[in-house]
Amino acid sequence: MFETAELGRTISKADFKKIAPVLREELLELQDTLHSRGTFQVLLLFAGVDGGGKGESVNLLNEWMDPRWLVTRAYDAPTEAERARPEFWRYWRGLPPRGRIGMFLSAWYSAPIVGRVYKETDEASFLKQLDRIVRFERALARDGALILKYWMHLSREVQEHRLKSLESDPLTKARVTRRDWENWKHYDDFISVAEQVITRTNRGVAPWMVVEGADPNYRAVTFATILRDALRTKLENSDAPINGTNGATKKPPQQKGKQKSNGSSKARKAARRAASNAITVLSELEMTKRLKKPDYEERLVELQARLHRLHLKAKANKTSSILLFEGPDAAGKGGAIRRVTRALEARNYQVHGIAAPTDEEKAQHYLWRFWRLLSRAGETTVFDRSWYGRVLVERVEGFATEDEWRRSFGEINDFEEQLVEHGIVLIKFWVHITADEQLKRFKLREKTSYKRWKLTDEDWRNRDRWDEYEQAVDDMVQYTSTAAAPWTLVEGNDKRYARVKVVKTFCERLEAALGTN
Repeated sequence: MFETAELGRTISKADFKKIAPVLREELLELQDTLHSRGTFQVLLLFAGVDGGGKGESVNLLNEWMDPRWLVTRAYDAPTEAERARPEFWRYWRGLPPRGRIGMFLSAWYSAPIVGRVYKETDEASFLKQLDRIVRFERALARDGALILKYWMHLSREVQEHRLKSLESDPLTKARVTRRDWENWKHYDDFISVAEQVITRTNRGVAPWMVVEGADPNYRAVTFATILRDALRTKLENSDAPINGTNGATKKPPQQKGKQKSNGSSKARKAARRAASNAITVLSELEMTKRLKKPDYEERLVELQARLHRLHLKAKANKTSSILLFEGPDAAGKGGAIRRVTRALEARNYQVHGIAAPTDEEKAQHYLWRFWRLLSRAGETTVFDRSWYGRVLVERVEGFATEDEWRRSFGEINDFEEQLVEHGIVLIKFWVHITADEQLKRFKLREKTSYKRWKLTDEDWRNRDRWDEYEQAVDDMVQYTSTAAAPWTLVEGNDKRYARVKVVKTFCERLEAALGTN
């Protein structure tokens, strides 16, 4: 695979002086266009053999281009904060926003390659790591990102010469470590693993570029030319803004004429009629379940005391929990959340109410803002609405295209799988009420001064699409209720029953995770 990167190709200093200014000017113009449009982000990942010129390439781009719109990320061994969260947390947090270029050193390929070379992981685990990387890159690319992966290559002999040259220069001697020489001894193993990595992860949406790194001038012109051509092509083919709103819940702008993305009005009416007659997981719920007030008060106090003890044990064991609540407007999500948090230590939990994304969040993949909200080990994070906005409100309201919300099922499953594999207790609640009960609660809110603020015109408008939302929930449960992260459907017409079920479920899941049930 690497024979063509060991041919000894060079570019003379004289030729480089002619080529570099033109190439630099072209890159600056493209960077300016990228920044002004802000429709996609660029991810440049540098990997390869030690001494191949990865750091030098990043330095060159920082010299040639406007550093204000460049982001450089280099990763060492995970910090304590990073180890307390799933592995890809630090990579999601490091993504550049749309309109900028991010350059990554020792990123998500480093640990899998080193681990496999030194036999720290077996073949099955290694392949699983690569498949997760493929899903990560595919999710970003489908969201519009331009991803280029450079493998900076040197032959064994050239690498040895490069390391010795660096060691002989007082200015660069410190850059060569004992680990570099140890890796050089395993050169053949690294090349074998690298071939496997490139073969398995070389996808059209995130291609690998093997660059011969022996001559600095040739290396610089080659990788910069690849970037220029890819960036130019991407800009030419992406004049329109990126679709979707990354979890927006605001009302879509009024448009003249028919909305093509949502089909004709006749088609929508037909879809509504079909949805209203469909049997769904929600229509099959027993919504008459009730708890009398004395029973409710007794059971709630008992469950909250139980939850408090479990919460303290989870904190001591560094076992984190994530609870997310979805459901129709006025379903009682907030009331259920308050009954949970009353049993927790205030310093050990965070509640995040998810609304329309900020401008900063719109500039990223829709999952980005949820990745960065993950708490430290041993803490509880509660989401009042969540990443499921992509397959609910964005789907029904037309904020996301059908391709976007359909592919989100797989992206969400992968996200949740990473949370659970890290040891996080993930509990997903759909708190449900009937349309009649919702209407009753809406009217009560209108009459109650301290609840009136909760009722908006959008709440009334959403009632007109009740059947569409119910069908969307049915699909959501079908495609994302997995063995690792099942949905808990809560019959919410009676608030007392719903609150007890939520707290009881949390207790049972914590007990199972802590081995105390």
